[in-house]
Amino acid sequence: MIGSQIREFTRGIVDIISEEDLVSKLKKNRPLRVKTGFDPTAPDIHLGHVVLIQKMKQFQDAGHDVIFLIGDFTGMIGDPSGRSSTRKAMTREEVIKNARTYQEQIFKILDPKQTIIAFNSEWMDKMSVAQFIKLTTTHTVARMLEREDFKVRFTQQKPIRIHEFLYPLIQGYDSVALKADIELGGSDQRFNLLVGREIQKIYNLEPQVVITLPLLEGLDGVQKMSKSYNNYVGINDDPVEMFGKIMSVSDELMWRYYNLLSSKSIDNITQMKRDVESEALHPMEAKMLLASELVERFHGIISAVNARERFENVFRAKSFPDDMPEVSLKIERPWICFVLKEAGLTGSTSEAKRLIRQGAVRLNSEKIFDDALILSPDKYAIQVGKRRFAKINVL
Repeated sequence: MIGSQIREFTRGIVDIISEEDLVSKLKKNRPLRVKTGFDPTAPDIHLGHVVLIQKMKQFQDAGHDVIFLIGDFTGMIGDPSGRSSTRKAMTREEVIKNARTYQEQIFKILDPKQTIIAFNSEWMDKMSVAQFIKLTTTHTVARMLEREDFKVRFTQQKPIRIHEFLYPLIQGYDSVALKADIELGGSDQRFNLLVGREIQKIYNLEPQVVITLPLLEGLDGVQKMSKSYNNYVGINDDPVEMFGKIMSVSDELMWRYYNLLSSKSIDNITQMKRDVESEALHPMEAKMLLASELVERFHGIISAVNARERFENVFRAKSFPDDMPEVSLKIERPWICFVLKEAGLTGSTSEAKRLIRQGAVRLNSEKIFDDALILSPDKYAIQVGKRRFAKINVL
């Protein structure tokens, strides 16, 4: 029984510290307290968050207590993880407004009756100065500078504000206040989560198990999914918009989305990938199945069917405006940047690359970010910027 739980809980993770500790906790035969923190720095929960929330759901389905911690206190500091500069501080009003939308959205995945919602302002606002000073004594500046992002900024002589050092300490204390058995986080959170283990020991608590999960790349396939990078798919996006965004990811990135977001088994996904490689399944169809699955999860089956139908009618049937100029190109290897140049939509392939990376190019009405895209023989409606349009027949 414990063995099957371990396999499920460790599926798709990056790291666990430690599996032996997790086995020990499971043997206690009681519901474990599984904590995951989210700072409400933006109003939308996106598919990057879903990777973590799905893992919470696995623990919840196994009978454990999941704690969705909204960092309304830490949100005003801003998590420095993975950042090359100090985050802009948010006001309490901004944080609270975003926190409300988080509460509304998470129950599209989690069971509201079995989910504990907590705010870290509940204990941080009550902490005295003396208690806070005690917390700061748990770590040294040298220990903080072991963090890769702090180390890089220190080496490059970029400023590190004192309050940024406090963030991991407060996140660690959250685990003390909540008596967390397990904490989940993205792979960029490893340092912060380990700080939680250390601080729990200092406060005479059994250290939490740390489980890190992969970061989901955004639509550009480069940066992690984030509203600040404008490369995200929000779970509250309009169903048609969500479907179209997922269809805009590269064929290679599609499999990453399958592995981290789909409810299909690993064996099923592996077989689909083999079918695409053997040309038994078209990659476009595989991507539509993924888009349909995710739209159905957040908006229902009717919305998923309608979104797919809209995509097929408008984008695959090529219902283009009659007044668009039409260009036919016979190119052995129709690289998107070369196609844009040859069609007269850009002056060079370098310009095409730059515009694609800026999100200024639309293929069949959807933004594309993959400047290495190779087009298949077909008809495409392409827009560059606000005024350049063409219907291109790739022969």
